Amino acid sequence: MIDLVQNVLDQDREFIWSYIFIAVLICCAVVFTLRTRFVQFRLVREMVRLLLNPDKVQPQEIGHDELSMDVRVDGEMKHISSFQAFVVALASRIGTGNLAGVATAISIGAPGARCRRCKRAWLGSTSPFHHSTLAQLYKRKGKTSFYGGPAYYMKYGLGKGWMGILFAVLMIITFGFAYNSVQSNTICLAWQKAFGIEPATMGIVLTALTLLIIFGGIHRVAKFSSTVVPVMAVVYLLVAVGVVIWNITCLPKVLITIVENAFGFNQAAGGVLGITVIQGIKRGLLSNEAGEGTAPNAAAVATDSHPVKQGLIQALGVFTDTLVVCSCTAFIILVSGVDVTASNGIQLTQDALTHEIGSIGNPFVAVMIWLFAFSSIIGNYYYGETNVRYIKDSKLGVFVYRLAVAAMVMTGAVVSLDFAWSFADITMALLTLCNLVAIVLLSRQAVFLLQDYRQQKKDGRNPVFCKDKMPEIADKLEAW
Repeated sequence: MIDLVQNVLDQDREFIWSYIFIAVLICCAVVFTLRTRFVQFRLVREMVRLLLNPDKVQPQEIGHDELSMDVRVDGEMKHISSFQAFVVALASRIGTGNLAGVATAISIGAPGARCRRCKRAWLGSTSPFHHSTLAQLYKRKGKTSFYGGPAYYMKYGLGKGWMGILFAVLMIITFGFAYNSVQSNTICLAWQKAFGIEPATMGIVLTALTLLIIFGGIHRVAKFSSTVVPVMAVVYLLVAVGVVIWNITCLPKVLITIVENAFGFNQAAGGVLGITVIQGIKRGLLSNEAGEGTAPNAAAVATDSHPVKQGLIQALGVFTDTLVVCSCTAFIILVSGVDVTASNGIQLTQDALTHEIGSIGNPFVAVMIWLFAFSSIIGNYYYGETNVRYIKDSKLGVFVYRLAVAAMVMTGAVVSLDFAWSFADITMALLTLCNLVAIVLLSRQAVFLLQDYRQQKKDGRNPVFCKDKMPEIADKLEAW
């Protein structure tokens, strides 16, 4: 029965990715880049400035009353900063795609996927700019914080409630269930290799810890992510830099291999160029999530004076993930000189690091993948919860969803690696296609907001948005 399901998943995945998804993804990235006049290149400095030194704006400066800037409950103000929204989104981005996904692409003969990922990151970062800006524009006011995401701009921006429900269901399945099974699966494989812990035992521990965090709500999720994500990214970067410096003489050869592979010289001769390109895009999207519509769920929570601020900050997340963390894994594997066909996924990364730093490599990667993947489980959970509340905001619904997420974390611990990845690939593609349709239709609004933002910057002002600037949709903009 399991083999039959696996075969069906493989066939569906092959059809969607080979004939539909990649063409749509590339076309949208090009269109968005042209419409925004290459915003990902022109405003990089502004992205960094907003993240490191966010503008301080008083509620009255943006036409809000005191309660709408930070929602007050029982006299307590609860605020999610731009940085916290950024790291919640980054927590979901930085996961198995960075350590296991990169290794998987390399193991099938696609070291050039690293170079192709960088190019797609620069091109595809306009998608998160669009959907995070739109999520801010159409965000809603909750009891303790703002909330929103693609389902909300589909409902209020497009006037298509059914499309919002479809997206919400796909988001719950993809992130709450499929992706979390992948994260759990990878953690268990890494810890089994490093410490000999059985997957079922590790699955029980992961499930218990997941329940402990997710029953704390978004504020506990934000606090956990803002503490763990920066630390783990810096540590992993330092180790990768150390490995590259230690093998500096091998670096020119590695770079030549990546470039040759990226442009298909070797694969074209072998007839496998299409396979490596598709594999690179799959793992690249799982890693940086450009276009999926995930980051907007976190972006909508942030308190900003202008929707474009969060759009720019979230676009920067794609660079952080792809250009920094994924590159670390690729260089660790390629400079180590290990046989990339001898193992797969996270275990290849473990073999490479063990080769470079000795027996501590195995447990080090196991600990890092636990931090990377577990932070993703928490971020993924929050994305799903937002969409559960969109369908029906009930305590019972959220409670059932939390238990279902925990069950999928446990399931991921014991299923096969191929099954976990196949399930995630299919749901990822369907989710992204749904979101891309929406942001194509609403792209004009994101471009208008970008022009308004830039004009205010030119006038020497801290950009501020008021719904009166878009009177045709003013009645849909609850939070402005």
